[in-house]
Amino acid sequence: MADAGLRIGESFVGEGVNAAHINIVLGARSGPAGAAWATALATPSAGHVPFVAVLKPSLPVKPLTLFVTKSAPADEGHGILIWGPAQAGVAGGVADAVAAGDISHEEADAAVIIAAVWVNPGADDADAVYRNNRTAMATALHNGIVGEPSVAGTLAARDRPGNPFYTAPHAG
Repeated sequence: MADAGLRIGESFVGEGVNAAHINIVLGARSGPAGAAWATALATPSAGHVPFVAVLKPSLPVKPLTLFVTKSAPADEGHGILIWGPAQAGVAGGVADAVAAGDISHEEADAAVIIAAVWVNPGADDADAVYRNNRTAMATALHNGIVGEPSVAGTLAARDRPGNPFYTAPHAG
């Protein structure tokens, strides 16, 4: 981890209200990621309470992962989707990245992850929220570790940027 520095990744998986969008920061506990992790945990804001992602109660995933919701819980059902299936998906995706070798066992003990996670207030399928967040987490970590997207990939998309909410008209 010491020579890898700070890694940043992103992934959007799924469609509609049950899609997952995750941004990650991965780095050494002893570096800037560790300081940011501890600061975020200690300074929650209204509606955005960071928490440690767990595989089961009292079994946090490694690397220790701070789950930060991008959307304050809109109601009890939305909160349950955040704390339940989205959290389980994030924890599972981290474990998948370790199992796949994207993160070594040594790195898993020396690193921390901050995951900014979007769960749409309109989400209505717990299993889809879980699956999409698990895949998005593993993909965001992989992308951050291998340095995706490439600069060439970014430049190839510059003429027509888009996202699930908007696609720009062709620039040419």
